[in-house]
Amino acid sequence: MEKFKTVTSKAAPLDMPNVDTDQIIPKNFLKRVERTGFGQFLFNDWRFNDDGSENKSFVLNQPEHKGARILLARDNFGCGSSREHAPWALLDYGFQVIIAPSFADIFHNNCFQNGILPIRMPAEQVEELFQAVKKDAATEFTVDLEKKTITFAGKSLPFDLAEPMRQKLLLGLDDIGWTLQFDAEIAAHEKQVVAGIRVA
Repeated sequence: MEKFKTVTSKAAPLDMPNVDTDQIIPKNFLKRVERTGFGQFLFNDWRFNDDGSENKSFVLNQPEHKGARILLARDNFGCGSSREHAPWALLDYGFQVIIAPSFADIFHNNCFQNGILPIRMPAEQVEELFQAVKKDAATEFTVDLEKKTITFAGKSLPFDLAEPMRQKLLLGLDDIGWTLQFDAEIAAHEKQVVAGIRVA
C-alpha cells in the first residue's frame, strides 16, 4: 500500500445518498480473485446502457469530470453488503479520496485497509464542495492528510480523522502491516509466555 500525504485533483460529484456497494461494484463482477481490474466495472449499471454504450448523463462519463481522483458523495456512502471489492474498484478506477457526510462503517474501515482516504465532513461543508464543482468543474482541491485540510478556491476546510487511521495511511500500512511493526516486541512477549508456562 502506498503512503498517503497529499492529493491535488478536481472532484467528481456523485449527487445521490445511500449509494450501496452493489452499485459501486455489482455482484456479477466479483469472480476475480485478485484486487486489480475492478475499476472497469465501477458503477457499471449507471455508467453503461444495456447495449454496453456509455451513459452520457452519468457523472463519471462527463468529460469535465473524467480523471478526478476525489469523489464527492452524500450520506451513507458504501452501505449494503460488506464486500471489500467496493474500495478495490474505486481505487483501481483512480479515486484516492472520498468525501461525504457519512459512510457505512464496514466500507469506511475497508477504505483505510486499501489506501483510500474517506473523509467525513458536515453536510453543509460537503455541499460547499459540491457547489464549488458546480460553479467550475475544473476547480482543484488539495487534500493534505498531514495538516487534515482541504483547500480550494482560496479556502481551507479542516477535517477530523482518528489518529491511528491517519498514521496508517501516512505510513502506507494496513492492519497487518501496522502489527508487523511490533514483530520484535510480540516475539519477546511470546518467548516470556512460553518460558512462564515451562516454569509453571
